[in-house]
Amino acid sequence: MSSLADAATQADAFAEEGNERELSQLRAQWDDDLEAAARTSDFRERAVAYRAIGQFRFRTKRELLRRGLEDDSPAVRGSALLALEKLSRDHPGDVNDVRSLLHEMVTHDGNEAVRRLAVVALKNGSARPDTIQILASLGDDDEQPRELREAATKVAQLLRRKSTK
Repeated sequence: MSSLADAATQADAFAEEGNERELSQLRAQWDDDLEAAARTSDFRERAVAYRAIGQFRFRTKRELLRRGLEDDSPAVRGSALLALEKLSRDHPGDVNDVRSLLHEMVTHDGNEAVRRLAVVALKNGSARPDTIQILASLGDDDEQPRELREAATKVAQLLRRKSTK
């Protein structure tokens, strides 16, 4: 395979097919390269690496993923959020572990797309009242961009429904 991005696409396909053996082999083959790419000075390579964590379903890389959420580059933060969203679909604890950081991103990140991705990631966590309140307030704030308000409102409603089950 020629690149980490290609390997990650293949890993994602293996994961979707439930092909654990091939996925495991690919993880072992690309582990060091992924780590190196996540630490490079080129934000594009870091973005590919953080997104790959989700595509590889690399649960052991959650601490590395947290660093991606705090990266200076919006592209890297966005890729880390995409990975977190994918990893947390079956593991709400992944979102719960970084909830305060996600709250900060949702309310204060300088990049609107990153803020929206943080909102989307929160949907996979537990339905906590503080998260629902933050999202509902964001959804009601006319000063916020429309797409962000809509996403926040939708996720707040989803979490409310989750909390009543």
